[in-house]
Amino acid sequence: MTSGHSTSLAGEITVRKALASDVPHIQRLISPYVERRILLGKDNVTLYGSIQQFQIALDPEGTPIGCGALNVFWDDLAEVRTLALDADWIHHGVGHKLLDGLERDALDLGVGRIFCLTFEVDFFTKHGYLEIGESVVSPEVYAELVRSSDEGVAEFLDLARVKPNTLGNTRMLKVLSRG
Repeated sequence: MTSGHSTSLAGEITVRKALASDVPHIQRLISPYVERRILLGKDNVTLYGSIQQFQIALDPEGTPIGCGALNVFWDDLAEVRTLALDADWIHHGVGHKLLDGLERDALDLGVGRIFCLTFEVDFFTKHGYLEIGESVVSPEVYAELVRSSDEGVAEFLDLARVKPNTLGNTRMLKVLSRG
């Protein structure tokens, strides 16, 4: 894909905590991925209610060009979710900056492991994520998590009711280092 942006602009990309006023931008960024069934769609009310989980990447002019969220599941486990980029900015370091910011958030919250459910295996592998199959939580924690109404938690647990949403996705996990 060709875009009018040079990779040297990656250094000028900034990542910040999302604001409530960013919800329309998040919807714009995730919409193409929802249409292609890569991401689950989210209602505005859900996005506003979870805006504190999001980070936004801005181009040099201050236009939102990427987003991503960190959702804490348990005391040592969180999920990267809703990671989406403007198509013109793919392969320019924006996703890497967003993921690095989300991982810093996880460390700041005392979370040591991050899960993702993704089609972008190579991208996450470059960041130290490994494919997983079996559950990575104890049976006691599983019993607690299964009570959650959050679809992301259901996907993490690989519950049958979310199987149509997860077909083709790869479950990956990264153990964060505090160094």
